[in-house]
Amino acid sequence: MLAKDKQRFERQYQKLLIALKLNDLSLSTIDVYSRGVRRVVELTDCSPDRLSKDQFREHFIDLIKTHSWSTVKTDRAGLVFFFKHILNKNWDWSEIVRLKTVKSLPDVITHSQMASLLEATREQRYQTFFFITYGMGLRLVEALSLHVRDIDAEQMRIHVRLGKNKKDRYVTLPHLALLALRRYWQTHRHPSFLFPAGATTRERFRATKHMSKSGVQRTIKKIAYDAGIRTNVTTHTLRHAYATHLLERGLSLVQIKDLLGHESIETTLMYTKLTKLAENNASLLINAMVDDLSVTLDAKDLT
Repeated sequence: MLAKDKQRFERQYQKLLIALKLNDLSLSTIDVYSRGVRRVVELTDCSPDRLSKDQFREHFIDLIKTHSWSTVKTDRAGLVFFFKHILNKNWDWSEIVRLKTVKSLPDVITHSQMASLLEATREQRYQTFFFITYGMGLRLVEALSLHVRDIDAEQMRIHVRLGKNKKDRYVTLPHLALLALRRYWQTHRHPSFLFPAGATTRERFRATKHMSKSGVQRTIKKIAYDAGIRTNVTTHTLRHAYATHLLERGLSLVQIKDLLGHESIETTLMYTKLTKLAENNASLLINAMVDDLSVTLDAKDLT
């Protein structure tokens, strides 16, 4: 890339970062959108505003060969934002790459597997973290970001602040989860964080941030494997298990939707496909409905 093109792109890129922040996007969205724009420059050695639609088409053909559809989707979204807000160009990106609709179901573990995972977790901070993440159906960042002030022991609920789409919500705090949180907090007594960073008690008491996301994810994968669970387990698997197990126990989809903080019931409906019990209940209900018709059928016609 010519020096003048590189300098121009750097100016555009800084404007992009400012625009992403001004549009109130989350840090993770800012990261993936800006990464998609940088990736084009790295792979083509050319500033995006100098590339034609055909060149972008070639870029995405190569990207599809080497990366997941999730990456293709976020890279395209980042470039759409860059062209619209920085270059003032509204291209029809469906002419360049048409996104594939992937309707895959998440992995989920059984109630007994969840118990095995907790039993196999020897370190108290991780055992407590996995327990409350499952016990309240929290997202990874939601659980890590919990503060002492968020616990309402009188009403047995937790205030989840700035969840997905920056929305607050309350979730039920199980009694055992409260006991687990109190027991672990007493080991570090941090004035604010429930899950402070640090390898020792002293470090955790003085921590200025919570535990790392990557550390938690690496740990749960290792412990799940050691526990004999061959499902691809992440902390989000615990959230899926929470919703599925509640559905199996008869909690309504509307209530589960509110507990999970879903925008739409359509998202929550996914869990009906993750449980055999839901299928069995559907069969029972259908048969009961038809049986209630009280129609007398001629036996000789039943062949």
